[in-house]
Amino acid sequence: MQLAALADRLYFFRVVVTAVSFMFPEPKIFLSWLALLLSFVSLFLSSWIILPAPNMWLLRLGVGAPEVSPGLFLLNLFSLLLSFVCIHHYQLQRLACIASLIGLLTCGWVLVNIAPTQMQMAKAMKQGLGGDYLQGIPVQVSAKMQTHPFDLVNAFRGIPLAKTRHQKDILFATPAGVPLKMEVYQPQEVGKYPAVVVIYGGAWQRGNPSADPEFNQYIANQGYTVFAIDYRHAPQYRFPAQLDDVRTALNFIRKHAAEYEADPERMVLFGRSAGAHLAMLAAYQPDAPPIRAVVSYYGPVNLPEGYKEPPRPDPINVRAVLKAFIGGSLEELPNQYQIASPIAYLTRPLPPTLLVYGSRDHLVEARFGRQMYKRLRQSGNTAVFLEIPWAEHAFDAVFSGVSNQLALYNTERFLAWAVLARE
Repeated sequence: MQLAALADRLYFFRVVVTAVSFMFPEPKIFLSWLALLLSFVSLFLSSWIILPAPNMWLLRLGVGAPEVSPGLFLLNLFSLLLSFVCIHHYQLQRLACIASLIGLLTCGWVLVNIAPTQMQMAKAMKQGLGGDYLQGIPVQVSAKMQTHPFDLVNAFRGIPLAKTRHQKDILFATPAGVPLKMEVYQPQEVGKYPAVVVIYGGAWQRGNPSADPEFNQYIANQGYTVFAIDYRHAPQYRFPAQLDDVRTALNFIRKHAAEYEADPERMVLFGRSAGAHLAMLAAYQPDAPPIRAVVSYYGPVNLPEGYKEPPRPDPINVRAVLKAFIGGSLEELPNQYQIASPIAYLTRPLPPTLLVYGSRDHLVEARFGRQMYKRLRQSGNTAVFLEIPWAEHAFDAVFSGVSNQLALYNTERFLAWAVLARE
């Protein structure tokens, strides 16, 4: 049977080669058309670095293109050289070269802005946390951190990940008969570590604690016990069910902290998108347990304003998402929208907050992060706002991507400052 399968593959390959040879009897013609096609494919992929995605399918390209821009830069460069060498028709060669040059310039815009963006981030970190905020971080902790905000080698090979201990399917609650589980990542060495509670995103409607394992593993290796928690999903379960589940998880973690080598008095909440919204809400409640800090990656903060002024284009249909989460429109349930907005709780001392947003985010616009930052500062709270000019929503889905390297570099320093340096 294996020989038959091999024969089928060889036959298929022979058919393809025969078809290509028939279409392009001259190798030079084949290479010229290949160069032309490659130039436009590379331009198409690169264009989503600047083009706003009108739907969810194209949004994937909008998220990924800037994050793999070093690779796209090389692809455009290769297509440019191939077009120059292989296309002998002047008009076609000119067209292909122009397409490749546009792609190169688009990718180059990201690459040349990496250093200025990190300079702005470093300035924002010092402005929010103090010019000497790094001085109190223990040497053994800082030794494990990224030494550079962006590493081109890591962009291609991936960020190195050390081994950690990992536990799955830890049941922490069954509200309304729904089993809620968490995953725990721990450093290899037995000890007692600060706790980082990670809450996934997904428009409050989808996702699970298994999301973004690379991040959880990386942070655990830095010397934290990472708890990736679950919550019930809309529209079947509406707000405040999700917040209740997060609070239940926090109580479970505090009660069982010793079992997982976690320090309940040094706890940080980290969330992405809808998870960032829940992290801020949980940390900002008047009766919240002691929380050292909150990290919000592109989290919604002002639901009434988000409903009134959805992004353009609006690939996810923000109003429909909010209706499913809250249970109705803003006109029907104005109080619920207000109660569900983290920005409504800035009336007392709150945990320090790190806000990370992309300038090109078309789900949760960066202006909401800036608004939250200003309100936190005005109310006397510690806050840092980091903005990545080329990044879309969920930029950290590409773990070794350009944006996530910058975000991770500053996030790990914020975490160390919050739970180690401040002591």
